[in-house]
Amino acid sequence: MKSFVKSVGALALLLAVGSLAHAELTIDVSKGIEGSGIPIAISPFAGGASENIAAVIASDLKRTGKFAPQSGGAQADYSVTGQASPGGARGYVVQFKLAGAQGSQLLGMSFDVPSSQLRPVAHRISDLIYEKLTGEKGLAGTKIAFVTAGGGFWLLVVADADGQNPNVILRSSQPIMSPSWSPDGSRLAYVSFEGRRPQIVVQDVYSGARRVVSAAPGINGAPSWAPNGQRLAFTLSKDGNPEIYALDLGSQNPVRLTSANAIDTEPVWLPDGSLVFTSDRGGSPQVYRIGPGGGAAQRLTFEGDYNASPTASPDGRYIAMVHRRGGQFYIAALDLKTRQFRVLTSGGLDESPSFAPNGRMIIYSNGRQLNAVSVDGGVKQDFVLRGRVRDPVWAPYGR
Repeated sequence: MKSFVKSVGALALLLAVGSLAHAELTIDVSKGIEGSGIPIAISPFAGGASENIAAVIASDLKRTGKFAPQSGGAQADYSVTGQASPGGARGYVVQFKLAGAQGSQLLGMSFDVPSSQLRPVAHRISDLIYEKLTGEKGLAGTKIAFVTAGGGFWLLVVADADGQNPNVILRSSQPIMSPSWSPDGSRLAYVSFEGRRPQIVVQDVYSGARRVVSAAPGINGAPSWAPNGQRLAFTLSKDGNPEIYALDLGSQNPVRLTSANAIDTEPVWLPDGSLVFTSDRGGSPQVYRIGPGGGAAQRLTFEGDYNASPTASPDGRYIAMVHRRGGQFYIAALDLKTRQFRVLTSGGLDESPSFAPNGRMIIYSNGRQLNAVSVDGGVKQDFVLRGRVRDPVWAPYGR
């Protein structure tokens, strides 16, 4: 009961690994058909900027699985050209143009940015191109968080969605587990074992300010933010069995939402205020749903004898989870509208799924590194990291 046991306090999965000094992330991308995607020619940006803006854009678009970037001048359905000219004190004016096959301009913009923001503006351009051509919001400018460890320390890290620019926001001599982003992307809730006992902490990602919101006796685990950002759901065992509680962050009195002679854990809010969670009340870990105030639980999963660690897509349509079959752990997704259940990964030790803010991709760990898969299973990404990483969570669209 791999991820289910982890959620109620087992720490064996948080292994000591290499230091973050050697943890530069890079991406390998694979898709069902090599070279598939819409051909798009991306020319090097003129102006001699230190950052290879065109290469970042090409990598971002390739990673979506919907585009096949080519070098400038190649025959393609679309083309991207641009320049980054010095402008102001140590800054640049970055301009780009997206054109159709016949040269007609589809999109064009200009940005005044400091030299330190060339990579973020390249991600911004990628997302603008992606949205123009697909009608969907892109992910290049978003963030991810994850946990890694080494040298006797656990690290909570925030990085760009392509794995670059990792930033340690917490370094602790005790384990860190289960990070969860607030809806505005400004805070992370997580489980910390400082003082050698579990407690739930909320930390501002930008200022570093921290607040312990639960340190009840026993288990304090698996925090999850409500859609309004004012409440947290989590697991407590202070009354006996692990149960789901909800806490208004303006108070110190968590309200119990479940009551069963079983383990209820890993709560996740849906947009309508209801929650899904993992419970073994039926004899094996499965995913259930309750209303905003608790009450009778509805079982959602029936495929196999193990479904745990649910996560919800931003629109509430899909629930991704860890699914076990044949002794292997997979990432699977349940469509709540059609009730279709689909296994998305090739299996092994897959765990900790988290949806991207556009609902199209799911990031997860395979016990060694981070991976991502599209909700239909057609696009796969491998985040190659020196050292093991756990508990990845994709940040929402925020500030």
